[in-house]
Amino acid sequence: MPSAPIRKQSLGDIEAQAARIAAMMSAIRSTMLSPTSAKKAPSVSAAQLALMCGVDKSKIAYRLSRGGLPEGQMAGNRREWTMEEARVWVRDLRASHMRPTDAAGTTITVANFKGGVAKTTTAVTLAQGMSMRGHRVLLLDLDPQGSATTLFGVLPDAEVEQEHTALPLFSGAEEDLSYAIRPSYWPGIDIVCAAPLLFGAEFALPARQTRDAGFEFWRCLDRGLDQARSDYDVIVIDTPPALSYVTINALMAADGVLMPLPPSALDFASSAQFWDLFSDLCNQLILSRGQDKTFEFIDVLLSRVESADAASSVVRQWVMQGYGDKVLPIEIPKTAVAATASAEFGTVFDLPRGAMNAKTFSRARDAYDRMCELIEQQVQAVWAGQRVNAGG
Repeated sequence: MPSAPIRKQSLGDIEAQAARIAAMMSAIRSTMLSPTSAKKAPSVSAAQLALMCGVDKSKIAYRLSRGGLPEGQMAGNRREWTMEEARVWVRDLRASHMRPTDAAGTTITVANFKGGVAKTTTAVTLAQGMSMRGHRVLLLDLDPQGSATTLFGVLPDAEVEQEHTALPLFSGAEEDLSYAIRPSYWPGIDIVCAAPLLFGAEFALPARQTRDAGFEFWRCLDRGLDQARSDYDVIVIDTPPALSYVTINALMAADGVLMPLPPSALDFASSAQFWDLFSDLCNQLILSRGQDKTFEFIDVLLSRVESADAASSVVRQWVMQGYGDKVLPIEIPKTAVAATASAEFGTVFDLPRGAMNAKTFSRARDAYDRMCELIEQQVQAVWAGQRVNAGG
């Protein structure tokens, strides 16, 4: 039996491959991914608007007759609203759910030690879901792969410069992250982009620590978000799939942590390593200096769940036993909807209803809606706690 030929690859070969794939991405982008200025959030019907506002459909008709809110546009025999118009309705009809003026925005870091767990999808759908609930959201992409940036219609390699990322903050060139914030195609969401150059933060932060013994590298992002906490209701951070200097910053800046976790043995084991390493680092960096860090909430979200997989049900029990009440009472199913949305550089919230099998779509969409609802409840509890502490 002849042996397989050895296919040696020089650095020049690798460079040529990188250029070839970059050209392919540009071509894919031109046909499948609209530029940021052209990519649009889906419009909503009266029934969908009612769901967003948490009211009966008849309430929409009544408020429409009273005037004062966007009337939408007729599309055939039904009325539709743009997402921007829908947010005006949501903020009016859900006024009691909005952030109090004396409360700070809540920062939620989506983190996992391992890739392929739906981390970026979770972060982006959370940002979209909170926006659809009327909140003003900042999505901060800290993963140098820039997957969240790509989902927002921005190509990391071609359209993201250093000043669009958090790198100047980490390097010390900037003290506040406001310089990097840009609007996105989705009403109510602004974004700080990521690109491969963000890997530089892994060298910049320890270098600053070496030069200045008093510098606390893990507080860099926390301090850099001070203004954003005044400007936004919710800040969602997508992190690299590693416990890096940047991820540590994201965790230290967080009020809450959301960990997507598929019910597989390897993912469960990886999650144990994540928390073990994070605990060790906190002991070295925080507790040894007489400081502390408290999270308002830590959530574990079962993701990419295949209900027919017998092995996953066993691991699900491990997760429930290990994480207890941190496990959210909702599971994100592994469905064709997610694959379709991903192939189109979007999420389940980007797909218009009717884009595919209604039952499959509803199962995925309802799961993410429930996730956002549960997290919004925790965010509101954080705001209420701030008001009580301020009053005390």
